Amino acid sequence: MRTIVLLGPQRLQPTLVQAVETVGVEGPIAAVTAGWEEREDEIDELKSHLGRRVVNLHIHARSEDVYRRDPEFLKAWQERRGRLRDLQEIHRLRLDHLMRALRDLRKIDGREELLAPERDSALEDVRRLDDGHVRRTDEILEEFESRWVPRQRDAVAEHHRELSKIAGECGAIAVAGGNVAVLLNRMRLFDVMGIFRRQTVFAWSAGAMAMTDRVVIYHDDPPWGRGNPIILGSGFGLCPGIVALPHAHRRLNLERPSRLRLWHERFEPRQCVAFDDGAWLIARGGRFVASAGGVRRFGHDGHLSEFLAA
Repeated sequence: MRTIVLLGPQRLQPTLVQAVETVGVEGPIAAVTAGWEEREDEIDELKSHLGRRVVNLHIHARSEDVYRRDPEFLKAWQERRGRLRDLQEIHRLRLDHLMRALRDLRKIDGREELLAPERDSALEDVRRLDDGHVRRTDEILEEFESRWVPRQRDAVAEHHRELSKIAGECGAIAVAGGNVAVLLNRMRLFDVMGIFRRQTVFAWSAGAMAMTDRVVIYHDDPPWGRGNPIILGSGFGLCPGIVALPHAHRRLNLERPSRLRLWHERFEPRQCVAFDDGAWLIARGGRFVASAGGVRRFGHDGHLSEFLAA
């Protein structure tokens, strides 16, 4: 049964080696650092921390090689990226209006028998928007995959064979953070999680987000104004049922119960789970079986509580 380990950020309090020893992994570990983009080669600290052979898969560099060698595919890829970006902006615009209405309804006083149904309806509007956005995003991805079949393109197929050979030598794959959209797109291009379908997975920060079935981008106080959590789209779905929130204490005001309660209500039945420094969670067969370092979830009462694995 495949094991997935989701970890908090590793820069200040690395716990990857502890997780690797706890799970018990033999052999080299493949590393995906595509989310770091141009800094993809900077894995010396990772090698030093693990104290074993680490094979950099160079997913970002491989993608750039494909784009150089296959201009026709690159043009189609850029068109797909543009459609996804435009759809994201439409989602952001519509979400801003719906969230403003929902917050206003929750602030005002009045006849509760009139207000309560309207508040519930406003929340359902947001949830329907989220679901619709994920569905449309998936449709664009599926349409592209069906029309262009990337793994039948010569350049992609060549890298796919090389990655498959590397997978046969490794006992696990480690997926780092960075830009989660870049990470997902570049890994999908080569079907990385399909190639490494038998290996144990260790993922942190954006990598942990990518392993869930719904990826949410968030910051309570971004430079451009009020921060509404934005649905990016589907992840790889290896750890369904949670919304992974790395760096939660840096990006979110965890002392505001009204905010946390709204997170809980908007994304349920998924649980919103904070992965801060030192926290990690183990899943097998789609079920969470162990945790360490104080993994916390957002409750319906607007407060944090320990995430209890089965």
